[in-house]
Amino acid sequence: MKVCFWGLGSIGQRHLRNLKKVCEEQDLKLSVDAFRSSKTPLSEDIDKLVDKSIYVEKDLKAEYDIIFVTNPTVCHYETLKNYIVKTRSAYIEKPIFINTSQKWWDIPWRPEGTYHVASPLRWHPIIQYIKKYQKNLSAISVRIICSSYLPDWRKDCDYRKNYSAIKKMGGGVALDLIHEWDYLTYLFGFPQKIEFLKGKYSSLEIDSDDLAIYIAQYKDMLTEIHLDYFGRVPKRKIEIYSNGGLFEGDFITNKITNCTGESFILNNTDMYLCEMRDFIKNCLEGTKGDNTPENAWKELGLTEGVVL
Repeated sequence: MKVCFWGLGSIGQRHLRNLKKVCEEQDLKLSVDAFRSSKTPLSEDIDKLVDKSIYVEKDLKAEYDIIFVTNPTVCHYETLKNYIVKTRSAYIEKPIFINTSQKWWDIPWRPEGTYHVASPLRWHPIIQYIKKYQKNLSAISVRIICSSYLPDWRKDCDYRKNYSAIKKMGGGVALDLIHEWDYLTYLFGFPQKIEFLKGKYSSLEIDSDDLAIYIAQYKDMLTEIHLDYFGRVPKRKIEIYSNGGLFEGDFITNKITNCTGESFILNNTDMYLCEMRDFIKNCLEGTKGDNTPENAWKELGLTEGVVL
């Protein structure tokens, strides 16, 4: 299996490690190129996994089995437009583009190709549990929160220089935390209408939005989504209200509290590894998977308050 990575930051490195593990599990021979913009040395363990670092386009292979687009969001559109012709499959980090003015249909996708946009929370045990039992929940209202403190995200770098802090690089909670919209649509589909407000409100030294609040209307329920960068105590939860009571899922502790008040902890799983296994399975079988570029682009619209 010949693959090429566009971007080997922390996210790209995680995907490369998981790809290597999945290929070993399935006895697949793996050859990895990395198309890089700088010659900064890679960490020793990642360097061992990369067969060739490439710095100029002419050195790329004519065809790859898979490309991984894990560079900054602002680069995704041009990367895909220029290089998707070199592959029949692609794994694209979320969000697919920086905004919906960049159209998914402008990319020359192959009709038979397998293209997946990252959606790891779908494999989180909380979401898997809800997906299995959601018919019993009969939701009339859903409340979602993802609150964390941006300076704590990456202890080894200055948060002010990270892409999350820089609006023109695709930073801001609305884009950064698109995972909440992804799992909501995975569970309940797309809403009919959205109202939202966002902006920069905290004392964080960033120019991107640090707060976004949405209200989404479905046929039979309302949903509230709260996303922020300034929560000193991390919180990531979903609350599902029904006529039978309140169901709560805590993504940080894996704790479920059902409508009777009973609580229990779900076994932890490596959702990123589960997602990679599913992606490679789809590539080998030639199937589409769930989060296609079209679906991911429509989710991007939700972050902008638009139902496409």
